[in-house]
Amino acid sequence: MKQRVLGNGLAVSAVGLGCMGFSHAYGAPTEEKETVRLLRRAVEMGYTFFDTAEVYGTPEDPHVNERLVGEALAPVRSRVAIATKFGLRFDFESGKVPLPLIPDSRPETIRRSVEGSLRRLQTDHIDLYFQHRIDPAVPPEEVAGVMADLIREGKVTHWGISEANEEYLRRAHAVCPVTAVQNRYSMMARLYEPLFPALEELGVGLVAFSPMANGFLTGRYQKGAQFDAKYDYRACMPQFSDKAMEQNQALLRLLSGMAEQMKATPAQISLAWMLCKKPWIVPIPGTRKEERMRENAGAADVELTPAQVQALDKALDGMEMSAVFGVASCSPART
Repeated sequence: MKQRVLGNGLAVSAVGLGCMGFSHAYGAPTEEKETVRLLRRAVEMGYTFFDTAEVYGTPEDPHVNERLVGEALAPVRSRVAIATKFGLRFDFESGKVPLPLIPDSRPETIRRSVEGSLRRLQTDHIDLYFQHRIDPAVPPEEVAGVMADLIREGKVTHWGISEANEEYLRRAHAVCPVTAVQNRYSMMARLYEPLFPALEELGVGLVAFSPMANGFLTGRYQKGAQFDAKYDYRACMPQFSDKAMEQNQALLRLLSGMAEQMKATPAQISLAWMLCKKPWIVPIPGTRKEERMRENAGAADVELTPAQVQALDKALDGMEMSAVFGVASCSPART
């Protein structure tokens, strides 16, 4: 697969693999041996960038995702870049679904987190260590100071911020250069596009999570789609309701039309759209199916022209869409 460079020198595959879904949020967890097999298969396909977090797991084993990523990638550790995250913990006492996450980026918490992640990932360093969410109780300068220390100690090579805003990014970057932000970004969630000029100015990459709007932009879901409410967050995601299926028909037609023109799939077009916008964007779609991994990797070979990207943007700007999980405003023109 083609390679891209995030920030100040982190080389990764143009499409990364979001590993959360193997253990959390998209149905009952994948069997552990199968998870390890699929992760190793992804390396064979050309993936060199794998994203996990200390909170991607189950109530019984809240850190299982890191452990499985570590086990799978240990034999090829020198050939891959692993991103993981600190700064969130589950609120198991709330009784809510999805489980609320509580921010905690105190220096002592970060120190405990990094040691746990290193152990579970079977590695002596983390290639890209993201603050999972901003902690309003801890200034960005304090978090960045801890990152600078961890980089000096060799435990972390690069660091980043997830769901970053410009002020926080600039303040943190001034203390310890940020390699990437990891923000929600897709054709249905463009609220962070105003951050792009700052990313370009600072030389910071964008790792795009939920690049297919939690799978909706694959075009494979129809009215009446059913999800297991116990294990699958899509059961309560607004874009998968029957009403949303009707509201989003124009978007799905746009994707399928471009896919037919480019001899690609709607999923590949949704990824190629962002890959062709900026050379420093790296999407990390998640999947638990080998054929989908191969399909997503193929998006790196779909070359949209600047005119095609502009035409897609213009169409999206004028298109009404349903609400989408994780975004307060559902119209790209307003976000």
